[in-house]
Amino acid sequence: MNSRTILLSTAAVCLLLIGAALYLQHVKDLLPCPLCVIQRYLFLAVAIGCLVGAFGRKPKLGAGIGLAAAVGGLGVVGKHLYVLANPGFSCGIDPMETMLNKIPTATYMPWLFQADGLCENATDGLLGLSIPQWSAVWFVILTGVMIWVLVRNPEPRRA
Repeated sequence: MNSRTILLSTAAVCLLLIGAALYLQHVKDLLPCPLCVIQRYLFLAVAIGCLVGAFGRKPKLGAGIGLAAAVGGLGVVGKHLYVLANPGFSCGIDPMETMLNKIPTATYMPWLFQADGLCENATDGLLGLSIPQWSAVWFVILTGVMIWVLVRNPEPRRA
């Protein structure tokens, strides 16, 4: 499998994950908290990095962008899991939420990027894991895939 196929597949997975988040928000009424919204931005950043790499001449550059976003996602989801493990610690209505909701993307696309929920309420599960736990699983997978694209030998050019 070549790097372009891997990057396109990874971008598609990221967009599907954002679609799943929108389903949970708009159909299942699970409001996203500030950390959830930041994770959406980071999934989107991984997808954009992958698309840059897939359609540009430098797939490793796109994988590098995707890796940076995926590692950032691991940090954010790590904080989210900490909030869930420590119920007294909240990221509820705070300056981060106010700032996040004033970013132009949240202003123009509130259905996708507006934070309305509380981080400690993200306990609803799917197949035994909470939504933030699933997010962590996906950021680990995305990090691994991006590292693999970066360290593997490029395919020989065909004449």
